[in-house]
Amino acid sequence: MFKYALSIFVLTFNSFQAIYSQPVPSPTMYDDDLLEKVQKQTFNYFWDFAHPVSGLARERSNTTFGYGDEVTTTGGSGFGIMAMITGAERKWVTREAARDRMLKIVNFLLKAVRYHGIFPHWLNGETGKTIPFSQKDDGADLVETSFLFQGLLTARQYFNLDTPREKELRNLINSLWKDAEWNWHTRGGLDLLYWHWSPNYGWSMNFELRGWNECLITYILAASSPDYSIPASVYHKCWAEAIILKMDGPITALISHLVLTTAGLCFSRIIPSLASIHMV
Repeated sequence: MFKYALSIFVLTFNSFQAIYSQPVPSPTMYDDDLLEKVQKQTFNYFWDFAHPVSGLARERSNTTFGYGDEVTTTGGSGFGIMAMITGAERKWVTREAARDRMLKIVNFLLKAVRYHGIFPHWLNGETGKTIPFSQKDDGADLVETSFLFQGLLTARQYFNLDTPREKELRNLINSLWKDAEWNWHTRGGLDLLYWHWSPNYGWSMNFELRGWNECLITYILAASSPDYSIPASVYHKCWAEAIILKMDGPITALISHLVLTTAGLCFSRIIPSLASIHMV
């Protein structure tokens, strides 16, 4: 029996080896072609897989991860908006189609739940109500809101034609932007910026935004808010006080120099530019 089984294994192995040892022709794909394909497939994810009611981006594959059909992500939707702008510019969809999708998204966001103008991490894509990210993370998420506004403000600048629909879009985005109370997350005027606020648990998450991580954009947007900006002291006494920026050693010193130089450039150049953008 053993010899028979071994013979079957050897024959099977040899058959597979014969099949897979043959050269398989593959199409030639140059770097630019590969980049184009990856970019377009990324766009397709946000365009084709968007929530049908809100147009917002879903949280990964909802059913695979057990989120259900309605969970949408605010930060991910900011990435999706950037992809849609790219899609319009690259002619993957028409400018008009991208504009209409943006109007759908923005009109939904205006009716969705916000906390002092700040969105939660997850929204129900049909009702606009908060879906808690965790027990105490059931309210405002400043960082995810930052990612969303990156996309919205970029869309405001991209859709700049003197047409009724594009004017409407810019005005609606401006309304959302002006309503966002970034300084609320200083917890009553502290020189700190907090990630979360909950209507049920207050500041219990107690997560200060200290560098270095993905949250620098939050400081840039919070400092450039037209009506609810934070002072520079919040950045210097919270973000810039991170341990990684204070550690000794040549590598850490180099990182610190690059981080602080980049951040300084953002505060000295980018923020005045953002603040001076004409709100049409």
